[in-house]
Amino acid sequence: MDIDAYFKRIGYEGSQYPTLGNLNALTKAHTESIPFENLDVLLGRVINLDEEALFQKLVTEQRGGYCFEQNGLFLAILNQLGFKAVAISARVRIDRPREYTPPRTHVFILVEIEGQRWLTDVGVGSLSLSKAICLDSKEEQATLHEPRRIVRDKEVYYHQVKLGEEWSDVCDFTLEEMPLIDREVANWFTSSHPNSHFKNRLIVSRAGENGTRLTIINDEFKVRSRNGQAEIKKIKSSEDLLNLLDTQFNLCFPGDTVFRY
Repeated sequence: MDIDAYFKRIGYEGSQYPTLGNLNALTKAHTESIPFENLDVLLGRVINLDEEALFQKLVTEQRGGYCFEQNGLFLAILNQLGFKAVAISARVRIDRPREYTPPRTHVFILVEIEGQRWLTDVGVGSLSLSKAICLDSKEEQATLHEPRRIVRDKEVYYHQVKLGEEWSDVCDFTLEEMPLIDREVANWFTSSHPNSHFKNRLIVSRAGENGTRLTIINDEFKVRSRNGQAEIKKIKSSEDLLNLLDTQFNLCFPGDTVFRY
């Protein structure tokens, strides 16, 4: 891949050595620059996970994508830079009780640096990480946005986020790797199955400066501060939506574009 083009896309000017500091800087730059979005699903387009296709869409065309695209591209970049990184399968648990078993349709990246394991995830929507977190720590871990922690129940790990004073599950995982073929199967469900929430709602999100989060869900645009307070604006028309996509997320579409959900 054209590393220089990727660095330009995310505004990264640091070094290319596979260090923890650089992993954190790359995670931050990626999450702030490449928005999480499911717009191609709503336009009826095929989601291609080939590395060349991911680079073309997210870098050359300056689009965004969801977990399989975001973390697929980031994984390829990290490996090219010399990081020891692998894709790990997970189940997203945002707003879901523990007794419910969601499909295993999420992927994040596990990176080993000097014998220590780090979790990075640039593809979990409005909770995408802005720095890596340590897998083997039980303590609360600060990020540039919300605090995180890893808890374990027998063989299952839970990545959690602290919103206000409450801890909530982001995803669960067992450290099983997720090769490309498994990602392709899960990607088919995510982009095609009528019960997939990506087929039934519009989602766009990116990390902002000073701990803010910018998110569109259907007809609402939300700006959430680091302390959890949010300003919500109703999106009243297709013109308003396209303007927000352009000005807040750098996503440009023709004026007659209609997202069906």
